[in-house]
Amino acid sequence: MASPTATRTTTAVPVPVKWTLRLVAVGYVFFLVAWPLALLVQQTFDGGLTNLLDALGDEQVISALRLTGIVAGLAVVINLVFGVTISLLLVRYEFPGKRVLSALIDLPLSVSPVVVGLALVLAYNGRNGLVGPELEAAGFQVIFNSPGMVMATCFVALPLVIREVVPVLVEVGDDQEQAARSLGASGPQTFWRITLPSIKWGVVYGVVLSLARSVGEFGAVKIVSGNYTGRTQTATLVVEQKYQNFQQGEAYATSFLLILVSIACLVVVALVRPQSHS
Repeated sequence: MASPTATRTTTAVPVPVKWTLRLVAVGYVFFLVAWPLALLVQQTFDGGLTNLLDALGDEQVISALRLTGIVAGLAVVINLVFGVTISLLLVRYEFPGKRVLSALIDLPLSVSPVVVGLALVLAYNGRNGLVGPELEAAGFQVIFNSPGMVMATCFVALPLVIREVVPVLVEVGDDQEQAARSLGASGPQTFWRITLPSIKWGVVYGVVLSLARSVGEFGAVKIVSGNYTGRTQTATLVVEQKYQNFQQGEAYATSFLLILVSIACLVVVALVRPQSHS
């Protein structure tokens, strides 16, 4: 009879197979990600800092970057609050329709953002939307305005927070939370002192991914914004317009600035993350 402590034997992988798999993986990432991004950076700095300075001196680009920051910031805050709340609801409670809710959360990952934008237009358009006329009559315009852009961005980025937090909640369990409640801690005290510290890195990663997704959103925002220059035009829409108007230099520079935002988020997380979590 085999000992329960006996180790499982593994089949050694031949060295040529290992190197082949590594080359395939590296080649895939290189041709799909690294090479195109490197070409974009090369085109941005082709001729020095001219393209970047032109973009930073263009009021249209600056206005678009400012609006992108506002929309993305609001979307991240909203998704953070509702994402953590929904994650706690899915992990800590049992209720009818739980599986349906979990499936609906993944819907933004499988539906085209253009479809999302069109659905929001149908629901909130001031002319023939489901509730749009009532909102517009009250002086609140959703579509072709900032609220619609924030809603569209929240929709496409919400799953990124939830799918980072839920596995962490499952892993840490609720033993400490039950112990805190048995000692007289209230719900808010238990959340701030026990739950949130235990899931903080899941929350951080969800926020970073949500921010990167929000900054780079294009399809849904284009449908609901109307793409009005200086009013509802985000950075991604400026990139499209500049490129189509044969202002490729500024289009490359604006794209480079968007890439810098994503890289900065990843660098900050890497710097503040404790070594014990690596």
